[in-house]
Amino acid sequence: MSSKSVGQRIWIFVLSGIIIGLMIGAGLEWTSQSPANQSAPAQQEQAQKTSQVNPEDIAVAEQLSNVFASVADKTNPSVVTIFTETTVSLRQRLPISPFEEFFGEEFFKRFFQQPEGNREYTQRGLGSGVIMRKDGILVTNNHVIRGVDKINVSLLDGREFEARVEGTDSLTDLAVLTIDANDLQPIKLGDSDRSRVGEWVLAIGSPLNPQLQHTVTAGIISARGRSGVGLTTYEDYIQTDAAINPGNSGGALVNLRGELIGINAAIATRTGGNMGIGFAIPVNLVQKVMTDILEKGRVVRGWLGVTIQDIDPEIGKALGLKTTKGVLITQVQEGTPAEKAGLKTEDVIIKVNGDAVNNTTELATRIASTSPGKEVTLTVIRDGKERKITATLGELESGNLPLAQRRSESTYEKVGLQLSNITPGVAQKYNLKEDQRGVVVTAVDPGSLASQAGFRPGDVILKLNRKDVKSVEEFDDMMDDVKEGGNLLFYIQRGEGNLFIAFTKPGK
Repeated sequence: MSSKSVGQRIWIFVLSGIIIGLMIGAGLEWTSQSPANQSAPAQQEQAQKTSQVNPEDIAVAEQLSNVFASVADKTNPSVVTIFTETTVSLRQRLPISPFEEFFGEEFFKRFFQQPEGNREYTQRGLGSGVIMRKDGILVTNNHVIRGVDKINVSLLDGREFEARVEGTDSLTDLAVLTIDANDLQPIKLGDSDRSRVGEWVLAIGSPLNPQLQHTVTAGIISARGRSGVGLTTYEDYIQTDAAINPGNSGGALVNLRGELIGINAAIATRTGGNMGIGFAIPVNLVQKVMTDILEKGRVVRGWLGVTIQDIDPEIGKALGLKTTKGVLITQVQEGTPAEKAGLKTEDVIIKVNGDAVNNTTELATRIASTSPGKEVTLTVIRDGKERKITATLGELESGNLPLAQRRSESTYEKVGLQLSNITPGVAQKYNLKEDQRGVVVTAVDPGSLASQAGFRPGDVILKLNRKDVKSVEEFDDMMDDVKEGGNLLFYIQRGEGNLFIAFTKPGK
């Protein structure tokens, strides 16, 4: 037998053995399924169980979602969009050079005559408002309509009306408007004193541009009783993280019962847009201001007749106080409700009607928000001991300056600036040094002259027309001294750098 045939037979036996072995193994089930194949159905079943959401959880979430949608449907028709127009006359001239800053404006006018000319343009603004009564009474922010020539109101159903100003109150940044309509859907009013931190709220308004009218955002009440923000004289804001942007001013902040609890007024921001810190004026204060304007033609405020100041750690230590919360009386005027009630200099007011007061703004707001003739119970610390004193409030008149002061609209407000002196709290908020000089810009009205010129919140005004600025009051006097049509040259600090901004002072 040849070697070739022997090799062939060997290969045949080998292949036959392999085939027989596989057949036997299959018949006897010796080759079982692999672990991967065996666990695949189990893994798939487990994955399905994991991906499934508890139907009860979905039902709860859907209930909350339905509440949001229902509140939006119910309240949106009561929120309006406000369009404003203002004719502004500017005198054009070449940009100010560093040489002009050094030598002075008069030097350049004498030796380097620059071309000038008057130009008029229409400045347009956007805001929001809330329908308070069926017969056409609306509420918005004072800064939305301040100094404008024309106000138009657009409703959710597309109707438009020209609005009239019934009255304004710059001390709370509120304004009451009227439109010729008697079939409006007024918003349901809530009780802002009963609102709670952590409560869900919706903010409704028209942010940024007309294409975004009636935008609804959701959030919670982040804090109550915010003061010292530096926006108005009387501050008692509801803070919320519901998205609020320029154009939302004057819009509604509502709870999940569809009740108005605040009028959106401002935001704290370093970018110019929403950063999750918005402020709304409590509806209880809004109602009082609106009622006073409609029934009395002016806002009537309570008056105590004391001069007060905040308590810093050094003063607190010197007075033997355990905390800096409260308000120190520095003067009691003769013949005032405070003197008649028995209040004294160095008394520290810590509560009004049982509610704590932390600073001068809170106390001024509480007293001013109370009607004249009403009694208030003040808890004070005198000689280290607490005592309660009852005072019957008088009426704040234009001559009654201590504690609360009535003032007309300032010149800087007319060009769209909101300013604050640089207190320790303000310095911390805007990342400024404690010894920072000047005044800080807390807000710039959208579409205003200041906005057109390039002002931003957080800017620090160091000089006006080459003179140092030391306080808001001094700055306002400096602006008043400039004649209409005169040049306003601002030297400001922005971040780590400085720059100039200039425009012509507008007419009344």
